[in-house]
Amino acid sequence: MRQITATQAAALLRDGDTLLIGGSGGGHAVPDALLAAVGERFRTTGMPCGITAVHPVGLGDGRTRGAGHLAQKGLLKRVASGTFVNSPGIARLALDEEIEAYTMPQGAMSQLMREMAAGRPGLLTKIGLHTFVDPRLGGARQSARAKEDLIEVVQFRGEEFLFYKPYHVNVAFLRGSAADEDGNLSMEHEAVTLEMLSMAQATRRMGGIVVAQVRRIVPGGSLHPKMVKVPGILVDAVVVDADQWQTYETQDSPAYSGHLRVALEDIPRLPPGPRRIVARRGALELFEGAICNLGSGISTGIANVAAEEGVLHRICLTNEQGNIGGAPASGNEAGAAISPDAQVDQPYQFDFYDGGGLDLAFLSFAEFDAQGNVNVSRFGGRIVGPGGFINISQGAGSVVFGGTLTAGGVPKAVERVEQVTYSGPYARSRGQRVLYVTERAVFQLGEAGPELVEIAPGADIEADVIAAMGFRPRVSPGLRRMDAGLFADGPMGLATRLAERPPRPALNRLAMAQAAE
Repeated sequence: MRQITATQAAALLRDGDTLLIGGSGGGHAVPDALLAAVGERFRTTGMPCGITAVHPVGLGDGRTRGAGHLAQKGLLKRVASGTFVNSPGIARLALDEEIEAYTMPQGAMSQLMREMAAGRPGLLTKIGLHTFVDPRLGGARQSARAKEDLIEVVQFRGEEFLFYKPYHVNVAFLRGSAADEDGNLSMEHEAVTLEMLSMAQATRRMGGIVVAQVRRIVPGGSLHPKMVKVPGILVDAVVVDADQWQTYETQDSPAYSGHLRVALEDIPRLPPGPRRIVARRGALELFEGAICNLGSGISTGIANVAAEEGVLHRICLTNEQGNIGGAPASGNEAGAAISPDAQVDQPYQFDFYDGGGLDLAFLSFAEFDAQGNVNVSRFGGRIVGPGGFINISQGAGSVVFGGTLTAGGVPKAVERVEQVTYSGPYARSRGQRVLYVTERAVFQLGEAGPELVEIAPGADIEADVIAAMGFRPRVSPGLRRMDAGLFADGPMGLATRLAERPPRPALNRLAMAQAAE
């Protein structure tokens, strides 16, 4: 193992290379010092030109860090990522048609790293069918310059699948907490572990160079073998950044890394308003032992509600980056979790999601339409991308989409979404239960699209709901008022409600077996 500087690492990139980058969101295991060095090299020398950047998760602080270091005209030829939301500079290049831009399901990209590591031809999956990722609806393209077909529709054993093509990697930038003198990498202080191992294996298999950024070097043989996430045989060089923070906002949180358990009930109570109402109505879908995912935005409030109601320990919240249990972080810290029970590598978390492991998914919507389609990936002149949304929404047993009915007076329920990130018709064909929860009405996906099933107390159907929509929904003959407790200031008795609902089938089966003894 060789120790080099960040400047020397940046010099490894040649014009036209493909750079594979580890990390997640707001600085979680992001090799930021290496990316900054690449950006600085281009500013001073004009090299490297026309590189392809591949990273399953969006990277950045919402301003200039992460992938934002690469957001310079001429440096990038193509970007393939789960989302651009963390790096507005990249989104701007895509909108200005300066790069070939693709945003793909985060889980598919994560799992593709594993396929590449094994030398398999690519990833075969149903994830992304009938969304903008499907080549018949756009092929994940977010710029007109993106001409190459990176995804194909294929028939296998009489069924339709999407085939995600692999990448040829020249250089990989990864990150760990420490490296020993033999190059073995540990990640004990990181908030996530992601697919660092698969990335290193894939790059090495293709003859590429693996560079890891770490906070410190430790003596050879001092790392417990079970703490090593990437073995030294896969690491070509290490760059030490002694000032490496755990995330862009947090220098070191032992609650994120699992070194300290904190009282989850201390999560702050949501203030009165639409966000609180939507989160509380979504929480009514919870049941004993429910395994859930909380998406970004308004849906993260489910954790706050569960904590306030004292039921957080009776459900299991997860996030796609690999945290199981605890309370998923929100805002720029999304991707981490406070006091998780377990942390698994991201590809395995998506295996669980894709296989139907989630009982409930609580996701936000930017807009939904008359067919029940949902858009979170491109709207209002913004390119966001799907992140883990497509995997999560397609794989969950039930999905609760949350959001306000309007934004700045503009309807978010529209005749036709700008980009299909979730297909209502495909969900109907698979028998998935879907709710669209707003602060003044609740809709359920029916045969003719979203059907109005609940309305806020005192609200008028025509004046307060349908007039605020871009289409006329079917009104259920069993229309009822939303629970008045959702709008009250105090607790709504969620603990009692959970006790009255059937638990997860597995828990119910165990209880029956014990009772029979």
